[in-house]
Amino acid sequence: MTLCFLMPSLALAEQLAFSKIEKGDNYQFNYQWLDYQGEAQSLQFSLAKQAIFDRFRNFKVFKAEMAKYSINNALQKKLRAEPIRGVMINFSKNSNEDEIVIKGRNNQAINAAYAKIHQLKQTLSDEYLAENYYHQFITHDQINAVKPDHGRFANIASIDLKSIKPMILKKFSIKNIRKVTDYVLGFVQSIPYATLESRVTASGAGFNPPLKLLWENQGDCDSKVTLTVAILRSLMPRIKMTLVFIDNHALLGIQLPAQADDQTVVVDGISYVLAEPTGPRLLPLGKIAPASELAVGNGHYTAELFHTKVKRLLKTDLKK
Repeated sequence: MTLCFLMPSLALAEQLAFSKIEKGDNYQFNYQWLDYQGEAQSLQFSLAKQAIFDRFRNFKVFKAEMAKYSINNALQKKLRAEPIRGVMINFSKNSNEDEIVIKGRNNQAINAAYAKIHQLKQTLSDEYLAENYYHQFITHDQINAVKPDHGRFANIASIDLKSIKPMILKKFSIKNIRKVTDYVLGFVQSIPYATLESRVTASGAGFNPPLKLLWENQGDCDSKVTLTVAILRSLMPRIKMTLVFIDNHALLGIQLPAQADDQTVVVDGISYVLAEPTGPRLLPLGKIAPASELAVGNGHYTAELFHTKVKRLLKTDLKK
């Protein structure tokens, strides 16, 4: 279950209306909701069909056995094309094992070959994860896992979501970061919530990239945080943000001057004002749920910096 529940003094998010209308090569999305002050808000924008349906079409749940098989195959092809001189390399034929046996004339050559293969395998593993929009993740309690690369998804989506920027700038000055952020938070908080699967065991199950979330009009904590930072990146490309992952929940932090009662987190010496994009409570920038405050206060979180638009953005990303 999510940790973002039960702050009795604040209203529940309410999406008053949602529709999507086909218009040529685009779909027009229409939203109405109540913000945390009880005022009606609206947003209308268009997204290209190609971006909605083709982007990340091949993104799927991460399967460790399939990854292992693909990486080992790539490793063998690499070693056949570029053999290591002075040694003989044998791979186990048992698919349930991951064993490489190296024989050679001296231990120095054998040890060097093992080291080279280990490095090569790590490189191929990183490439496999990147090609499938995943990356290595270490939880606050030092568990190694693989999860969707949320920052990369957000960077790509920020380009697809550029049509939102003029719609929001009609309502607010971009210089008023708090008002802009509260508006975006209310929009995302009002989108219906879907339960978050475990990052450690689910391997991407349930994660909706930003445009798929908008199309389905629902998303879990990780999906909603990714959509929020994607929108904010399209609005404010130079602002520094961080994704904050706690057990079964996700927050975001924005670098700006904190007000007296703001909840913040410090990462690498930089203070970020925290925000809760998930809902169902309508929480403005600087306010987070008690369970989130407890987790952050105890250091039970992992932060991923989200500073630059080009970070981990590949040339092929916008072709998929």
